[in-house]
Amino acid sequence: MTAQPQDVFVGCYTSESGGQGEGIARLRRDPRTGDLTGYEVVAATRSPSFLTQHPTRPVLYAVNELDTGSVSAFAVTADGPLTELAVRSTGGSHPCHLAVTPDGRYLLAANYSSGSVSVHPLDPAGVPGERSDLLDLEGEGPDQDRQKGPHAHMVSPDPTGPGVLIVDLGSDRVWRCRLDPISGRLVDLTAAVVAEPGTGPRHLLRAADGALLLVGELGADLSWYRRGPDGLARLGDTAATTAEGTVYPSELAMLRDGRFVYVANRGPDLVSVFAWDGEAATLIAEVPTGGEWPRHLALIDDHLYVANERSHTVTVFRIDPDTGIPQPGGASIDAPSPTCVLRWIPSVSG
Repeated sequence: MTAQPQDVFVGCYTSESGGQGEGIARLRRDPRTGDLTGYEVVAATRSPSFLTQHPTRPVLYAVNELDTGSVSAFAVTADGPLTELAVRSTGGSHPCHLAVTPDGRYLLAANYSSGSVSVHPLDPAGVPGERSDLLDLEGEGPDQDRQKGPHAHMVSPDPTGPGVLIVDLGSDRVWRCRLDPISGRLVDLTAAVVAEPGTGPRHLLRAADGALLLVGELGADLSWYRRGPDGLARLGDTAATTAEGTVYPSELAMLRDGRFVYVANRGPDLVSVFAWDGEAATLIAEVPTGGEWPRHLALIDDHLYVANERSHTVTVFRIDPDTGIPQPGGASIDAPSPTCVLRWIPSVSG
């Protein structure tokens, strides 16, 4: 029996951010070959640079990465355009990441330029309300071009509790706090990770074995931590994401079996492949992305998809099951100024 095509959504930069995209696009993925086809804009919204979905409702969320930032929510059906449900102000500038808590009750967004995190309660249908909180971060780093103040770049709710991690490029920290389920406010802010000065933490990855992996945009490095008696402690040496030239790592992902980690490197336009043994990450390969400025990558089953922002393509790779190294897959697909690739999981849509 032929497997049914799967939906993949792509976020982008629109003209308001100097991009060429028009909004959120839907693609169809062949689960056998990994090929993407049928690029179609299904929501005309401004600079939806990062996407996520509700855990139990057919709702797609996007940040609108603008001077006056907002989050947008859309109802998803099997075909046709998305239906806008709500647009809410994040209270900050250039939100670049968002996440839904595992219980589906709150949406959180990281405001990059203003260094804050907004919290939006979600109703039973997954529609966001006005902010219940806006947490302002503090701190700076040694890079006076990029670290004069806090820059929230990612927000990551704990998968099994009320904890939240906030990745702050500006202060070289990963903050830990708790989301109060009654008030919808973020409380008890402390530093979970204090990275080396100038690291510029961008995104983190929670490994199934309990480790936390962190990619530094300014330091062009990958570091890893485990919880100890005094919080998260770094394990061993930090690894460079690549040795080539000026590098700005963006996204990282881990294979389902936990053996390999992938980091997208803007500048040299490479995906670096690390072997992970639970205690250290070892660089084993560097693979050209086939495009320019890989802002995001996503693992879907045994394929890797790379959003090449400046060459306006999404490239496809098949992961070798033994070596973990991506091999060129199907043809790349044109996608104006892509910044995020999201696999839609239809089982959550009831």
